[in-house]
Amino acid sequence: MTEILVIGAGVVGASVAYRLARAGAAVTILEAGTVAGGTSSATYAWTNANNKPPRAYHDLNVGGMRAHAALREEFGDAPWLHGGGSLEWATDEAHRAELRRRIERLCTWEYAAEEISARRFSELEPDVDPAVVADATIAYFPEEGWIDPVVYAHALIQAAARAGGRLRTGSRVRALRRDGDRVVGVTTADGRAHGADVVVNCAGRWASEVAAAAGLDIPLAPTAGLLALTPPVPARVQHLLRAPECHLRPDGAGRLVIASHEVDDALTAETQPGPSAAASVELVARAARLLPSIAGARPEAVRLGIRPIPADGYSAVGPFPGVAGYYLVVTHSGVTLAPHLGALVADEILRGRQDVRLAPFRPARFLA
Repeated sequence: MTEILVIGAGVVGASVAYRLARAGAAVTILEAGTVAGGTSSATYAWTNANNKPPRAYHDLNVGGMRAHAALREEFGDAPWLHGGGSLEWATDEAHRAELRRRIERLCTWEYAAEEISARRFSELEPDVDPAVVADATIAYFPEEGWIDPVVYAHALIQAAARAGGRLRTGSRVRALRRDGDRVVGVTTADGRAHGADVVVNCAGRWASEVAAAAGLDIPLAPTAGLLALTPPVPARVQHLLRAPECHLRPDGAGRLVIASHEVDDALTAETQPGPSAAASVELVARAARLLPSIAGARPEAVRLGIRPIPADGYSAVGPFPGVAGYYLVVTHSGVTLAPHLGALVADEILRGRQDVRLAPFRPARFLA
């Protein structure tokens, strides 16, 4: 039986561990903190392939969306998965033109996308102030949705455990262990050595820290993303809304999750905002401009996530050149891609099948 260590119990690590365990591998998941306690717990969690060119990356994300839907059939239920679609609107000319070009491109790629009227928008989202979309260009993407990442990761790790997998939380990996041109395990912060036939690095923003001492890291360009969460508010939001002011979506029990690229641009990895910080208050104020019924609402909580993005912006998935026993999975769009990558990665590791869908995303490109 193949002994495999998976580093990280976020949405990607949980997906990889689940598929490996189901396929018969002896899997141990090493997690520094708690399940999905890193970036996965602080992500907007939008499942989509909305604006992810080139075509190979778009198709990989579509595969992720389909894999999420398939899990519902596989598990008999998927309480973490929420559909309904997304709505985006543009008011300035440059954004209008880009949005229409995107709709056209996505339709040629057989992705559900359409321009709709302000009247249709108000039927879909009656609590949004009609004035904010009155003369806007509005797009509807009905197959998009979001997940509850912690619920998702926990469910897949539980399923991996039923197949024999083991989870060790509080196990921070300090270094990869090498024997010549082979990775033979890891060393954790408590000094313990863990042996394995294969190590799969799903440590996200910490992936390079784990691998650097062994000379097996790749360049990352992480970015910060702030989410503000409201208390229960008197507004019924049924879709992901992507307005010029902000992005927002429901988060259960009447709460909303709010984000903004403009606010994010002023953040760093060292930013530690609380609910009363100016950036947090600004996010809820932006949402209130769209939803008059939540005027006066204040943030109840905030989450700061650091997105694990390889330096060129695309996924890095595959074996590391020149060394055996080491497989890397680090990506932006992890929420969308996780279940698809889990299946592809397990197949490659255990059956030696090199999947052409992953060919453009190999770590080797950073070493060329």
